[in-house]
Formats: sequence, structure tokens, C-alpha cells
Amino acid sequence: MSVTAEGFSGGDRTTIQLPATQRDLLEKVSALKKPTVVVLTTGSAISFNQDQANAVLLCWYYGQRGADAVAEALLGEMNPAGRLPVTFYHSESDLPPFESYSMTNRTYRYFTGKPLYAFGHGLSYTTFDHTKLALSSASAKPGETVTVKVTVKNSGQRDGDEVVQIYAAAVKPPVPMPLKTLVGFQRVSFKAGETKAVEIVVPVNLLRRWDEVKNQYVVDPGDYRIVAGPSSDQPLGKVTLNVLN
Repeated sequence: MSVTAEGFSGGDRTTIQLPATQRDLLEKVSALKKPTVVVLTTGSAISFNQDQANAVLLCWYYGQRGADAVAEALLGEMNPAGRLPVTFYHSESDLPPFESYSMTNRTYRYFTGKPLYAFGHGLSYTTFDHTKLALSSASAKPGETVTVKVTVKNSGQRDGDEVVQIYAAAVKPPVPMPLKTLVGFQRVSFKAGETKAVEIVVPVNLLRRWDEVKNQYVVDPGDYRIVAGPSSDQPLGKVTLNVLN
């Protein structure tokens, strides 16, 4: 494609930064020292100087009633509770070359740096506390399930939703494995000050990997670290599951 704009090579993006005109606008607005909210309408991860904004509302590409929804969120008429389905990085320098298709240091499963906003991240007008993480069983076999239990409290002043997320990782994998993998989540509504015991069923088969020798999925026996939290970069509790042969 004959695209000659800054940040593009043909039809491919070469940067995840906001366009220069929008970066300049944000800088000038931020210099006024007034409370500033950045409303992002984008279909992918974007980076910018987050110190120039007091808050960010990510809207993706919304539909016909999108402007109403944005206004209701900004005015506090509704309490947002969305969560990021992708990782937002500080800059393209955090990532492998654009031409590389290796998963090394890409996505929440392999990224070793500090993200701008992590996979699963999301804020609201209230806060939540996670405590008392436990498993229904300390061991299980492939084909079975375990129940992850966590106590969650709405510690803020507003009703709202929390998305409890469960991640797993092999402690001593026989081959290179993801740093973490989302194996369960549940959206739960809370009244202000309310506490609930949240239970999430996790199939042991979600711990599988592709075995290139056997040409099939396998679940390796051994210990797996199970963590719970509000996003992939905030493990607020940790337990160990032993997978048996």
C-alpha cells in the first residue's frame, strides 16, 4: 500500500505510539494542569505518556450508542468494569522486530518486561480485596477438575463488578512453557462493602502443551503454580496444584 504517513511502512504499522498530532495535543492539554481524561478509540494496543493523563477510558471502536456509553462512564452514571484482552506495551522497543513471528517476549504469556497496561487490567469507581485463596484439592489428574476458591470484598463506596482471574504456570516444565496462562475467570457483581466467596472450576486439561514428538497435547505431571488476582500482573494469592500421572 502506498501509505507514507509517519509510523507506517506501506500498510503496516511500525510504531504503537499515538500519532504525532495527538501526542502534541495531549502535551499541550496536560501543560494546563487541569484534570485530564484520555478517551482512546482504537482497535489495538496504543502507547503514550500516561503521566499526561489523570485517567484513561478505552472504548475500542464503539457503535451507534457509544457516545452515550462514554458520557455515562465519564460522569459516573455507570461503573465501568471492562478488562483488557491484550497487553499494552510502553513502546515498540519492548517487542521483537516486526518481521519476527516468534512468540518470545510477546503477549502476557511470554512478555518479561513491565507492561504499560497488563492483560486483564481494568479499573472502576470502586476497589476490591482478594484473600483466602484455596484449592478444592491439592492434586488432580488430567481429565479431572479442581475448584479455585477466593474471597473477594468490595472495599469501596460504589456497587461494581470484579473480574476474578486465575492464572497457571508449570513450576519445572520439561520444555519451555508460557510464563503464565489464563485458565479461568468470573465476573461477579458486588454491592458496596459486600464480600463473596468466588469459586471457579478449572479443568486440569487447560494445563496442556503441544508435544512435538508425540504430535499431540499432553499434560505434564508435576507442580503448577496457581494464582488469582484482578489482572495478569497482580497475583494477589498463590497455591500449588500437583498434577498426577
